[in-house]
Amino acid sequence: MARTLIVEADGGSRGNPGPAGYGAVVLDPETGEALAEAAEFIGTATNNVAEYKGLVAGLRAARAIDPQARVRVRMDSKLVVEQMSGRWKIKHPDMKPLAAEAGAVFPSDQVTYEWIPRAQNKHADRLANEAMDAGKIGRQWEPGNSTAALATVAVPARSAAARAADEAVATAETAWSSAPSVGWGSPDLGPPATFVLLRHGETPLTPEKRFSGSGGTDPELSAAGRRQAEATAAALAARGTIQAVVSSPLRRCRETAGAVADRLGLEVRIEEGLRETDFGAWEGLTFAEVRERHPEDLDAWLGSAKVAPTGGGESFATVSRRVAVARDKLLARYAGRTVLLVTHVTPVKTLVRLALGAPPESLFRMELSAASISVVAYYADGNASLRLLNDTSHLR
Repeated sequence: MARTLIVEADGGSRGNPGPAGYGAVVLDPETGEALAEAAEFIGTATNNVAEYKGLVAGLRAARAIDPQARVRVRMDSKLVVEQMSGRWKIKHPDMKPLAAEAGAVFPSDQVTYEWIPRAQNKHADRLANEAMDAGKIGRQWEPGNSTAALATVAVPARSAAARAADEAVATAETAWSSAPSVGWGSPDLGPPATFVLLRHGETPLTPEKRFSGSGGTDPELSAAGRRQAEATAAALAARGTIQAVVSSPLRRCRETAGAVADRLGLEVRIEEGLRETDFGAWEGLTFAEVRERHPEDLDAWLGSAKVAPTGGGESFATVSRRVAVARDKLLARYAGRTVLLVTHVTPVKTLVRLALGAPPESLFRMELSAASISVVAYYADGNASLRLLNDTSHLR
């Protein structure tokens, strides 16, 4: 029986016509795993041209995986879906060659087309915006660096077991950062999804400023950390706004989340994508110890978000992708609700960075105290708004 692949594609133009780009992703229909991604800045073009080019790129990426596959194309462009399905005539001269190019990738009986709402096409939309952001500064799109576009790149994903870490590198800046600011769009957006971002309480490693990620000893909260968790729980209960609690799978977060959830009468949902960076061989070491033992590796890590720590850890670019995937999943689940996410330094900083559209090096310019609270709101038009950063007033 032939394999089935899902292609999601999108394109955009900032001006229509204006600076344009596309994005496409090939998904495993059983697991939702991203098998390949493609994005490209295409210069000045219309939305429709960009969407067709995204379709072509997605189909080609699918063919590279399995030329015998049955392909389900999902796009939020009604025009492309209806024209490629044969229900609408193609009249525009710019569309005809692109439609013919798309139709030539697979035999027509291997491909079906389905329209989906834009909210369900966020992965491809994100890639298209990354490509346009990159083109704006004249750079190539690369996995994990949204300020880079011009060349199409297909990125193979890892196994399902490593999917969260591997969903790697392409969500650095996303559609959130390129959307219109609140106040300039429609006033009828409804309530935003609000993520209250809580860094876990102290562990024995926290005061010593040791690298403590997802590849180490998974420490529990210290006595000070438990007091911080209880103080945070009391403060959040007094505010009365939290509607759900989601936690990283690591113990220090589960303990912190449990203290809050118990006070609020809620259950804790675990989200793997919210775990901390795997710091590899640096786990448990201080910065000074890493500088002494791995000086060249540390300099490379500080100089590029794509460099992983010594010994098979995760780069910040990889973590950025993982966190963005978790964010999109949670936004779909908790639309219009206020949710507490109990997580770690890097995921919180990453969510803030993506909301602001800030470059990767901004991760080194934020400070997050143990049990601090930050807040990001996500609106229905795709805009994100940072409301609070590193608040520790509830601990005083």
